Amino acid sequence: MLTRNMIRAVAGATLLVLALSGCSTMKGWFRGKDAEAKKAAEPAELVDFQATIKPRKIWSANLGDGEQRIGARQTPALADGRVYAAAAEGTVTALDLHTGKEAWRFKADKKEGLRLAGGPGVGEGLVVVGGLGGEVIALDAANGSERWRAKVTSEVIVAPLVVQGLVIVRSNDGRISTFDASSGERRWFSEHELPPLTVRGNAPLAYGPGVLFSGNDDGTLTAIALQDGRVLWEQMVGTGEGRTELERMSDVDSAPLIDGTQLFASSFKNRTIAIDGPSGRPMWQSEHGGIGGMAAAPSGLLLSSPAGTVYMLDKYSGAALWSQPALARRSLTGPVVHGDYAVVADYDGYVHWLSLADGQFVARERVGGKAVKGQPQVADGILVVQNVEGGLTAFRLD
Repeated sequence: MLTRNMIRAVAGATLLVLALSGCSTMKGWFRGKDAEAKKAAEPAELVDFQATIKPRKIWSANLGDGEQRIGARQTPALADGRVYAAAAEGTVTALDLHTGKEAWRFKADKKEGLRLAGGPGVGEGLVVVGGLGGEVIALDAANGSERWRAKVTSEVIVAPLVVQGLVIVRSNDGRISTFDASSGERRWFSEHELPPLTVRGNAPLAYGPGVLFSGNDDGTLTAIALQDGRVLWEQMVGTGEGRTELERMSDVDSAPLIDGTQLFASSFKNRTIAIDGPSGRPMWQSEHGGIGGMAAAPSGLLLSSPAGTVYMLDKYSGAALWSQPALARRSLTGPVVHGDYAVVADYDGYVHWLSLADGQFVARERVGGKAVKGQPQVADGILVVQNVEGGLTAFRLD
């Protein structure tokens, strides 16, 4: 016969077994949820498709040490039949666009410790680059000789703008500094207050007749008089909402795009607006936002969302004409138009061609195993891609 104490002991043991079993089951639940969350955060696997075009690689070049984790989205500049590109180790190289043959190379003295971040700006016979120490260096576009140097108040991680006899530099502290293109003499500066937390990167400046357009880290777009730096108007693009600074990040981290008299700006906060350039009057807004640059196609506006979806928006309404979500979480570059196709590159060195008509994949190539962060560039039918290791690759469509 079981005594009362024996019954209590058996019951206690049973409960202990059940509790331990429950703990094991609960741990299994959490492990399952952790695995699901991890899988959901991973870059999308590339889908197979039947390629309908074959981009031809016509040349490649190694610039030297690339930007790696700087986060500056180094991008080449294409002008006058040449490719101008910077490497983080303090070199700037000019190559023939069609052959990749090197025309000249500028290399800073190693003792300087110069680290170049943003890509070069080209114009007025100059190639101008900025550094992580606030350096601004103007080179002769013909032969790469140094013309002048200047200094700004913070690191420069976006290409300077060279226009109308001026070199205009945006530094990472929200300041815009302007220099005389021929002498390097400082002209004027403009400041914009930064929010406590911002996305790593800046939007390159855009230029319209007599006006600079600056996308700002607080989600605004500002029109600035080129002559003296006066603010002409300011428009909100992305509104910072949420309880934390992280949730409230709304940087306009894509260069404003001018298409005729229409101006487009896009925010990290998943919002794009169209503005009448002369007046600053909003025309439409879309709840699809982009990073890393936009592109104007004959039929619409192309952008890559922070989540990795490529969109084509109607220029006149902002409605999505198509979307391609198969590159989710692959850290896409901004898109560019190459013939009848949209092109983006990703974190793993893949370059993707999509049909402008419907967003379907038509080709894919790889430019090494390193990430491409800067928006690809196109001139004379040639697409040029720069990866974070300092590699340049050029493609042509046959």
